[in-house]
Amino acid sequence: MKFISTTKAPKAIGPYSQATEVNNMLFVSGQIPFVPETMTLVGDEIKSQTRQSLENIKGIVLEAGYKITDIAKCQVFLKDMNDFLAMNEVYAEFFGKHKPARAAVEVARLPRDVLVEIDAICVRGSGNLLNYAEVLSQ
Repeated sequence: MKFISTTKAPKAIGPYSQATEVNNMLFVSGQIPFVPETMTLVGDEIKSQTRQSLENIKGIVLEAGYKITDIAKCQVFLKDMNDFLAMNEVYAEFFGKHKPARAAVEVARLPRDVLVEIDAICVRGSGNLLNYAEVLSQ
């Protein structure tokens, strides 16, 4: 098992790694919407918080040598399910044509009282399948 650490995402605020790599899989810990350089909350509304959480995931994924299209599954934890549509809008914009499997649930409370936390699982090379599918569909 390899432990991934980068300054492109917030430092872990507990006894865990930003991500771990096992074989050709990367398991990204839940990312909250903190700006990595300042360890402060990006904003107080769901869209900016979702965008920052996803950017933090991106920083970890790229640091580990994976691509965004290697993300196979995400879990989204929301403080309020009423924020689902706004979160989903930012999520769809971030991933574009790539559509990882996903779960989205409302939870009672999140670390530092943020509105959203997102984690991810990547499989190395799975992005090549997306490219292959795009070629076949043309």
